[in-house]
Amino acid sequence: MSQLSTTRSRRRCHPADKVADHLARGLWRPETVTDLFASWVERRPDRTATTDPSNLGDLTGAAPRSLTWRELDDHVRQIAAVLFAHGIRTNDVVAVQVPNSVSLVATYLALWRLGAVATPMPTSYRRHELSGIVAATKAVAVVTVGRLGDREFAADALGLVGEHDGLRTVFAFGPHVPDGAVEIGDVPVPAEQAAEADARAAGLEHTVNDEITICWTSGTESAPKGIPRCHADWLAVGYGVQDAMETDEDSVLLNPFPLVNMAGFAAALLPWLIGGGHLVHHHPLDIGVYLAQIQQHRATHTITAPAILTMLLQNDKLRNTFDLSSLQRVGAGGAPLAPSVVAAWQNDHGIEVINFFGSNEGLCLLGAPNDIPDPELRAEHLPNYAAREKEWVAHLARHTEVKLVDPETGEIVTSTGGRGELRLKGPTVFAGYLEGTAASSPFDEDGFLCSGDVFELCGENGEYLRFVDRIKEIIIRGGMNIAPAEVEGLLQEHPAVAEVAVVGVPDEVLGEKCCAVVVPAEGANPTLEDLVEHLRRHDVASFKLPEQLRIVDTLPRNAVGKLLRRHIRTELLETER
Repeated sequence: MSQLSTTRSRRRCHPADKVADHLARGLWRPETVTDLFASWVERRPDRTATTDPSNLGDLTGAAPRSLTWRELDDHVRQIAAVLFAHGIRTNDVVAVQVPNSVSLVATYLALWRLGAVATPMPTSYRRHELSGIVAATKAVAVVTVGRLGDREFAADALGLVGEHDGLRTVFAFGPHVPDGAVEIGDVPVPAEQAAEADARAAGLEHTVNDEITICWTSGTESAPKGIPRCHADWLAVGYGVQDAMETDEDSVLLNPFPLVNMAGFAAALLPWLIGGGHLVHHHPLDIGVYLAQIQQHRATHTITAPAILTMLLQNDKLRNTFDLSSLQRVGAGGAPLAPSVVAAWQNDHGIEVINFFGSNEGLCLLGAPNDIPDPELRAEHLPNYAAREKEWVAHLARHTEVKLVDPETGEIVTSTGGRGELRLKGPTVFAGYLEGTAASSPFDEDGFLCSGDVFELCGENGEYLRFVDRIKEIIIRGGMNIAPAEVEGLLQEHPAVAEVAVVGVPDEVLGEKCCAVVVPAEGANPTLEDLVEHLRRHDVASFKLPEQLRIVDTLPRNAVGKLLRRHIRTELLETER
C-alpha cells in the first residue's frame, strides 16, 4: 500500500474514457510537465536553465540570478519543503501572484511536485480580483512577493486571511516579507523537513489527467471564469506551438508575457520545457531592458505584441542601438499583424514572425513559417486544419477539427469568402469552466468549443482562415482581457452614474482602451477622474480603468433591456471621425 493510499482522490480534468482514447490515438502523450522537467535535470544538470529579469532588484528588491537545471531543481525542492511544512497537500489550490522570475517557475514546479493546483494571477490584479479568485477556487494559500514597486503584495494578501473560509497561509518571496507571512525561497530548511517533503513527492503517482492550473479569462459575464487544465492538454498546446517555435537545447527564449495563462504558458514556459534551452524572464515590459536582454543573452526566440514589432521597425535609431542578430523567430498575437511589417522582419533582418491565435479555453492556431512561407500571407492568415488535402507541419492539424458556423443561420460555412464563428475540437481544448464561474457551457451540441471569434474562409481551397471580428464583447487591452460587465457593475454604484456602458476603442499601441459611456444621474456631472477614483477604491486592476469618458443622454438596449455595446462602440467611433 502506497504512502498516499489514504488521501483523497486526485483532481482530474477529463473523463477517464476520453483520457484512454486520446492516449491510445496519440492525441496526448503519456508524460507530464514534471516528467519533462526531471528529464532535463538529469540530462543537462549544469547547463543554464533560467534567468531572472535584469531589473528584478528595482522591482522587488531581490538580486537577479541565473540557475542551472540542477540548481533550479534544488530551488523547487526547497520551496516544496516550505509549502509542505505549512500544510500544502495534494489537491490544495494555491493562488500565485509573482512577477515573471526564476521563483515563479520554481513555485509552479514545487506545487505540481506536491500534487497541488496553481491558480496564477497577473501582478496587475488587486484585492478585488484576488478576493474573487480565492473565493471561487477555495484556495488555501497565496504565494506572492513582499513588495513589487510601490505595492505591498504580501500585506494585501494577508488582509484576506480570515475573510475566506480555508485561506490560512500567505507565502512570500523576500525581501520585505511582513509579519504574518511565511518567507519562502532562499530560507534554510531543516533536513528532516526536506526529507519528509521529498518522501511525499516521491510517493505521489502523477497522471496526465491531474489538474495542475486554474487560469482565468473574462468574457461577457461580470466576473472572470476559471479554466482548469491538466498536464495532457497543456502539453498538447505546448507541442503544437513547438512545431512553429522549434526551440531546442541551444535556444534562448526571452519572455515578456505574464506567465499566468495561455499566452505565457504556450509561447514560453512549455516550449522551454519541451526544447530544454534557456528561459530568460522579463517583467513588466520595458523596451530598453527588453532589447538589452536580447543582446546580453543572445536570445534566439521571443514573443511580443504586434505594435512592438511595428515600432521597432520604424525606429532605426532604437533598433540599431542593440545587437538583435541572434533572434531567429518571434511569436506575435493578440492583435492583427501588418503584412509589410512581417515581410520586412523576415526579408531585411532574417527574423521569422509566427502568427499566433489562441485562447485560454484551448484555441490554438499558429502560422508556422514551414506551413505558410510567404510572410505577408502568414501575417493575415492562419491554417484551416479542416483543409485535410493540405499537409500541415503542425501535428495538431491531424488531431483538430475546425468549422466555421454562420452566427445568424447556424449553417456551416464552406465557401471561400464566407464568414462564421470559429469552432474547434481537439486535444488542446479544456474540459469546461470551473463550477460556479460561468453562466453557460462554451461547447455546442457536437462538443465543439465556440470561440466567439469570426473568421473568413480564405485561399483557393479554403486552406486559410482570416480573423475578422469578435462576437464576444471583451475588450483586449495590451493582451489583457477586460469584461465590460464587471467594470460596469462597479461604476453603476457611483452616485453620479444613472446608466453606464464600457466599450473598447482602438489604440495603436495597446490594441484597445476602455471608454466609459455614461448617462449621468439627474443634476450630476461625473468626470473621468471621479470614475477612476471610484474604481481605485474598489482595488480594481489598473488595466481595467477607463481611459476615456463620453456623456450621453441614453444608451441603446434591445427588447429585453440588454445593452447593445456593439451599437454604442460603432456610434462612438463615427462621432470621432
